[in-house]
Amino acid sequence: MSFWRKIASLAARNLDEAECPDCPPGLPGEDPAFSTAVTALGAKLAKADGSASATEFEAFSTVFQADEGSQGNIRRLYQLARQTTRGFESYARRLAKRYRNCPQILEDVLDGLFHVATSDGAVTADELAYLERVSELFGQSPLTFRRLKAIHLGPERDDPYTVLGVAHDATDAEIRTAWKAQLSEAHPDRARARGLPSEFIEVAEAKAAAINAAFDAIVRERRAFSLQGAA
Repeated sequence: MSFWRKIASLAARNLDEAECPDCPPGLPGEDPAFSTAVTALGAKLAKADGSASATEFEAFSTVFQADEGSQGNIRRLYQLARQTTRGFESYARRLAKRYRNCPQILEDVLDGLFHVATSDGAVTADELAYLERVSELFGQSPLTFRRLKAIHLGPERDDPYTVLGVAHDATDAEIRTAWKAQLSEAHPDRARARGLPSEFIEVAEAKAAAINAAFDAIVRERRAFSLQGAA
């Protein structure tokens, strides 16, 4: 399913005018302002690593597939926008303002941009910084960005959310439940009760310590995010 059809079906299924009074009328894929902003963001992302390749345009066209009658205009805009990364922030702000009450659509856009970034086999530090800035301008939490980053680039080895097996933007209650469940399963007393050798008990102790450390790291990080948001 093309991106345009995907977001259209999402909007038709999930968006209620009563719940989203400030959203533009119609579906996103039919909104010229949406198409323009998304095309510019995709093109300028392709330029973020220093060169905009044909592979990246192909990836953009696959994910952000325009209607047949609009393809020529989209290609011309893409070619023009990819000359420089300058101005991408204004497009991101415009899109965020237009769809501020439709966070899932903004997340789908960032998801598609990640796909474009990974299309040439590598994501540079400049591309990652670009994506993170777009996420910030969309009003997304750092945890939403980390979840999408982990989906496309794989989780970092020492990521505490990976240790607990939860999404980066899971609720506090979900994280606490996962922590308790994992800690209960890995508790050294379980190994002792099964009569396992001391080596297994040491492994269980190390695993329990890692689970506790991951939970503590998440709590500290979220507390810091809360303080930053209140500042």
